[in-house]
Amino acid sequence: MQPDIAPRRLIVGITGASGTIYGVRLLRLLQATDVETHLVLSKSAKITLTQELDIKVSDVADLADVVHQADNIGATISSGSFKTIGMVIAPCSMRSLAEIASGVTSSLVTRAADVVLKERRRLVLMAREAPLHLGHLKSMAAVTEIGAIVYPPVPAFYARPASIEQMVDQTLGRVLDLFDIQTDVVSRWNGLNPAKTRDIP
Repeated sequence: MQPDIAPRRLIVGITGASGTIYGVRLLRLLQATDVETHLVLSKSAKITLTQELDIKVSDVADLADVVHQADNIGATISSGSFKTIGMVIAPCSMRSLAEIASGVTSSLVTRAADVVLKERRRLVLMAREAPLHLGHLKSMAAVTEIGAIVYPPVPAFYARPASIEQMVDQTLGRVLDLFDIQTDVVSRWNGLNPAKTRDIP
């Protein structure tokens, strides 16, 4: 009897927060790996996408191996028996984060995230909002307590990005590090450059 060996699958959720470039670029980076991508876009994400990027929703769908509709609660990714290595929501709206924190989900995006948590798989939420009020912070604390990783897309300036794409890639490369998915887009910290610090009094 053949062993039940599932491919490495990663769920990618894109919600309506600003920063759809993170979800789109994440799908592009994953195309160069052995990871099977399962995409679910919220209705709001589709609207935000049209305002932020010069790309069609159908073009984004083409970047994924499998696409699920946000209202399809019967999708494979809504069940824990469907094996995945986890999920990234990029970007993650505060509404979605609050739903995940409460366990009261209203779409496939948040249902899939809830499944990832209950199966003790890795969930990374690229929360995108500023400034933050206490309700946001409490939701972030709550999802962290139940096992999620809150990963705001904060740029690493030590990498000296020369473009928005490099800035986005550095962040996404570090997110993929959390799943042991290797890319060539991360500028790794190699310690201080003595030449840059020798004039410090």
